[in-house]
Amino acid sequence: MRPTTRMRTLGLCACAVTLAGVLTACDSGKHSGDDAAAAKPATSAPPTAASSTASADPDAREKTAALTTYRRMWDEQMKAYRKASERGTQLTRYASLDALGIFRLDLIHMKKAGTVVTGDLGHDPAVTHLDLTSKQPTATITDCLDLSRWETKRVKTGAVVPLPTQQPRHYQATATLQRWDGRWMVTTYTPYGDRSC
Repeated sequence: MRPTTRMRTLGLCACAVTLAGVLTACDSGKHSGDDAAAAKPATSAPPTAASSTASADPDAREKTAALTTYRRMWDEQMKAYRKASERGTQLTRYASLDALGIFRLDLIHMKKAGTVVTGDLGHDPAVTHLDLTSKQPTATITDCLDLSRWETKRVKTGAVVPLPTQQPRHYQATATLQRWDGRWMVTTYTPYGDRSC
């Protein structure tokens, strides 16, 4: 994204949509199903299903773990966006470095603008790159964000802040995750408000 586009998106989001180019939320239905799948022991699946999955994608377990971290990060981030404060969340358990800095900047803008999020954003994340052989294992997640249920309100009046008319209702974002001490962390997050999906 060009710097001017990025700044325009941040400016619009801070005042009009509480950083719609950055703020997203997990679909609670998708998240709970994925958590349940991740929490089940491998022996709970039928032997034929387990063996076919393993042969089809030997990295399926790591991809699932990375996606789970990404979704949980957004669960915690949405808790913060709903009150314009990181306090009482576990955001630092799932996000760090540049990603955490971006989210904290969002919260500063929200507080200054006097807005909070009351709606949701849909997700359609997928692991599009996985490198487990390097010294620092990394994963890239590409997400299609859905603004159709997104809602930002002004704290003082309760008025809904409409999305800008030029804002695509579905747009792309990417996240980079690194595996630290056996668990995945989101280290960068980049929204592309001008890329429809």
